[in-house]
Amino acid sequence: MLSTAPDRARAAQRVEEAFAQSFGYSPDGVWSAPGRVNIIGEHVDYQDGLCLPMAISHRCFAAAARTPTDRVRLRSLQSDVELDIDAGELAPGAVEGWPAYVAGVLWALRSFISGSATQGMDVLIDGHVPLGSGLSSSAALECATAEAIESLLSLGTTPLERVKAAITAETEFAGASTGGLDQSASVLSRAGHALFLDCRAFSTRPVPWDLGSQGLALLITDTRAEHSHVDGEYVARRADSERAAELIGVPTLREVPFEQLEEALGRIEDDTVRRRARHVITEIRRVKEFDGLLSSGSVRDHLAELGDLLNASHDSLRDDYEVTVPALDVAVDAARAAGAHGARMTGGGFGGSTIALVEAEQAEAVAGAIAHAFRQQSLGEPVFFLALPSEGAGQDR
Repeated sequence: MLSTAPDRARAAQRVEEAFAQSFGYSPDGVWSAPGRVNIIGEHVDYQDGLCLPMAISHRCFAAAARTPTDRVRLRSLQSDVELDIDAGELAPGAVEGWPAYVAGVLWALRSFISGSATQGMDVLIDGHVPLGSGLSSSAALECATAEAIESLLSLGTTPLERVKAAITAETEFAGASTGGLDQSASVLSRAGHALFLDCRAFSTRPVPWDLGSQGLALLITDTRAEHSHVDGEYVARRADSERAAELIGVPTLREVPFEQLEEALGRIEDDTVRRRARHVITEIRRVKEFDGLLSSGSVRDHLAELGDLLNASHDSLRDDYEVTVPALDVAVDAARAAGAHGARMTGGGFGGSTIALVEAEQAEAVAGAIAHAFRQQSLGEPVFFLALPSEGAGQDR
């Protein structure tokens, strides 16, 4: 029932061999980057908030080679769509589909490329981050590409510069929305750790989160619920939170001390806007508390408190921010009833995935309970993954 990521070494060998078959010669190397889940800290990034994501073991692999031309040729094992374009022709709107996320990274890194250097390269992508599940397959694609380009062209970029290039590729070149959490987790994560991300300072630090050694795991449930009205709802939520900050008299809701929550909310007459503000302010507080509990290095010693924070996060997203859908709520309720220490939706909502902090030996049973609840509600078949905090982007071969 539980889907597992392919062995990393074997996956790297597979894409290396596929590159040789596709292009007729061996690649210069293979690079990969992971997908991510956000443990806690949802819908706060655009209010300068705090987030706590982690990389997962499902990765996107890029086999690539530099060529003595300026032609960029992109292919994928998951799609028949290909790209063959001159690097000088790369511009927002010039590339569509999945190749935009790859070509966009090269475009975003243009300031690091010497004017006399050729930019030609052949790239073959093999993605193992489930699509449409809210696990950031696009960020994994961008960040694997950024690692490959850095190595192929010897640009001398820092990991943070590659994160920013991936963000630029998605927002300006591919035309999608991102706050940077996904790319930061994909590049900067460390095995056995979560990543504390301050969205105001854009600073990060690793946080102990070694679930495997403590007999624990995160059970990811891809509800496979169709996203509906997502773009409009995201815009509305962001507008509501911005309106709340304006009424309270602060640049962002990050500036509101938790101790002044009720006083701040009292300045907002509109009930919907007030509830949006309450979620953001209390969610930032929950991230601080979660981070504080993990500072000891032991998850096991704080299971009850951590679980309560996960549960409170979901309840706030359901009741105050209103971004859950029935499938997400059913998955969370079933996980809690089956013995999960805590459970919540993860990602933007309106579909996507949930996470549950479980005993590793009980993961199958919890997954079975969720699947049973879905059948009872005629919600279709969810897909389950076990997640342990994994390493960020890097070279594999």
